[in-house]
Amino acid sequence: MTDSSSLGGLGLEKWITLVVASVATAILLLDVTIVYVALPSVRADLGATFDEAQWVIDAYTVVMAATLLACGSLADRIGRRRVFSAGLIVFTVCSAIAGAAGNALVLDIARGFQGLGAAAMYAASLALLANEFQGKQRGLAFGVWGAVTGAALAVGPLVGGLVIDGLSWRWIFLVNVPIGVLTLAGTLLFVRESREPKSSRFDLAGTVLFAASAFLLVLGLIRGNEDGWGSPLILGTFLVSALLAAAFIRVELKSADPMLPLRFFKSKPFTGTAIVSLAQSIAIYPLLLFLAIYLQEGLGFGPTEAGLRLLPMTLSIFLVAPFAGRLTSRVTIRLPLASGLALLAVSLMPIYGIDADDAWTRLLPGIIVGGISIGLISPSLAAAMVSVLPVEKSGLASGINNSGRQLGIAIGIAGLGAIFDHQVNSGASVLAGIASGLNAVILVAASTAALAAIVCWPLLGRQKSSENVEL
Repeated sequence: MTDSSSLGGLGLEKWITLVVASVATAILLLDVTIVYVALPSVRADLGATFDEAQWVIDAYTVVMAATLLACGSLADRIGRRRVFSAGLIVFTVCSAIAGAAGNALVLDIARGFQGLGAAAMYAASLALLANEFQGKQRGLAFGVWGAVTGAALAVGPLVGGLVIDGLSWRWIFLVNVPIGVLTLAGTLLFVRESREPKSSRFDLAGTVLFAASAFLLVLGLIRGNEDGWGSPLILGTFLVSALLAAAFIRVELKSADPMLPLRFFKSKPFTGTAIVSLAQSIAIYPLLLFLAIYLQEGLGFGPTEAGLRLLPMTLSIFLVAPFAGRLTSRVTIRLPLASGLALLAVSLMPIYGIDADDAWTRLLPGIIVGGISIGLISPSLAAAMVSVLPVEKSGLASGINNSGRQLGIAIGIAGLGAIFDHQVNSGASVLAGIASGLNAVILVAASTAALAAIVCWPLLGRQKSSENVEL
């Protein structure tokens, strides 16, 4: 058997690390959007309510967002390969449980724990790459990783449609099991361990407060339409979420070893990158859910047919991301990130104004340009995540930024979902209501991307991804 040391001598170990990190990231991100076209089948099979079905997505993304910071910090302390491997095990086991779930509650709980495993994988993946690659090779590695992350989210609806129509919705989770086992074997055999030289305490209080605040925020957004936005329950949920967030900030300021060192936000490039992560995720990825609903429940396409109509976005990402990855080591990070956000806002405008009489091709220009913007942002954001802090903090840096990304998806699905649902219920017909809801979501998403582009341009400054910030 070939061991890792001989592979290292051939220079192959780093490339196997890239494959392992990319595959693991692909399956965990695919599990965000692959569910979009499966919700009608899940609801029919398990007799789930709309809220229960929505939690199939949000239980996963909220837990991932809430624990990414802790996982990134833990990876730096006890070992990135160790945390990555543990995450793979949890993710794979919970995928099997989700695929075998007999009711919505079991499925939602399994998805929550699956999100915990995904957080560990996601937080450690970029740090593993940063440890193996330097200079121009790092730009290439992050270009590949960025292409995979962007495409995995975009291709989810198509893959989900093919699996559902060919097998059943259960296989969108069960397919993770053999992939997870093979990826775990590759990790244990060939990926080198790395950690921050200086160890410190695990911030349990900060982890609990952040997770609880994020959960209550998303819960309030999901339940607002049904329970009433001015009801004591919803107002109380938002108030407690805000109080927990304030307590989290207080704990982090006083802690000797905080999960989220707030002093990092003194770095303008770090703050700008965090804003990009959050804004991009609010603006584009939840929109894929509402586009899938429009195509299926509005225009009557099947899961695979809906996924195929979103495929041009994936192709655009694959074409653009490798070039953007090579660009990251040559230009300042604000050029692709801020320009990508501006392009994202522009891409949504051709879709805005869609009505019940329009064909699905009205979506095509926005889908293609949106894919170009994601292909530009994703690898650049991956490279920026680990350059805006010292290299020994790369696990924490990627954890913070990826936490913003997943929190953006969770908030976007819940918040934009509330807007969408309100418009759907007030429409003259199902199709008219869905079109109205889609227009409202597009307007908010485009405004978010445009505002973030304006804010981030001066913050990102002249920082290059090939140069790590020293605090």
